[in-house]
Amino acid sequence: MSASGAGHVRLEGVVKRHGAFTALHGVDLEIRSGEFFALLGPSGSGKTTTLRILAGLEPHDAGRVWIDGDEVSAKEPGERDVAMVFQSYALYPHMSVADNIAFPLRMIRTPAEETRRAVREAAARVHIDHLLERKPGQLSGGQQQRCALARAIVRKPRLFLLDEPLSNLDAKLRLETRVELRKLQRSLGVTTVYVTHDQEEAMTIADRLAVFMDGRIVQVGTPADVFARPATVAVAGFLGNPAMNLLRAHMAQGNVIVGGVAVGPAPGDGPVVVGIRPGAVRLAEDGVPAHVYLVEDLGESVIVDLQVGDAIVKMRCERRPAAREGDEVRLALDPRALHLFDAADGTRLA
Repeated sequence: MSASGAGHVRLEGVVKRHGAFTALHGVDLEIRSGEFFALLGPSGSGKTTTLRILAGLEPHDAGRVWIDGDEVSAKEPGERDVAMVFQSYALYPHMSVADNIAFPLRMIRTPAEETRRAVREAAARVHIDHLLERKPGQLSGGQQQRCALARAIVRKPRLFLLDEPLSNLDAKLRLETRVELRKLQRSLGVTTVYVTHDQEEAMTIADRLAVFMDGRIVQVGTPADVFARPATVAVAGFLGNPAMNLLRAHMAQGNVIVGGVAVGPAPGDGPVVVGIRPGAVRLAEDGVPAHVYLVEDLGESVIVDLQVGDAIVKMRCERRPAAREGDEVRLALDPRALHLFDAADGTRLA
């Protein structure tokens, strides 16, 4: 168990450059002790770079990194008391599972009996205590991942860093392991920083998350807050499955106008981007004209792709609607569910 209150992280103005390319543009972030915190964003947005800088595996060009009030910017990885689980698991193929898990303790010369006890305890926590004699090559992907987790938790670090740890697992195993990982983190009470591009994973597992776009953090908050009030068009278009529909529209005479139809109240005049979740779109007698482009039956729900002007709008329904591909229909957009964004810079309008 990490010490009470341990694992508080602060990044101040962290910049990382690769030659002429800037990977991180002055990242500021605070992660509270004991928190499960996700770094979420598309590939190349800077989240893994941030994690590696926090671990001490990569130097940064400007800014400062603090853990528990100590500046660690110049400290080696071994001096930071953090454990990292990589996407590839990074297990030693010639060693048994027990020896892989024991490796960090042997590096700091932990007595043999204490090491054996800690290995058994860590392996039991992730349900692989019956596999200790096997080699990594004899394990399934899920078992290898648990071995990597056990190796990370065995020495009870103050910070647990996970870089896309579930991405090599199949869909069913990902869901199961996600739940177990969250329960494990709660039982350990250790601050956990988790990198993922999978927004559903971040939404279900994290206490709070930071959304990265192009080397910048564009929003920080609880999953529910970020989902309910995305700060920018980019965040709105990234979160949700399917993501929020985004439509070019304009505001005039107190109304938001989409496809020539007033769909809700407007805070001003001029061009605007309207966002609406697929679940808040409905077929109606009257409303925005649309063309049924495709019907996707997912079993428990149906996604209908509708063409509105030159944009595709996705509608989520519980059962297959009467409309078929090729039909001309009308859409009602729930005015209480509209999100308005500045057409020029993409920021959320009040």
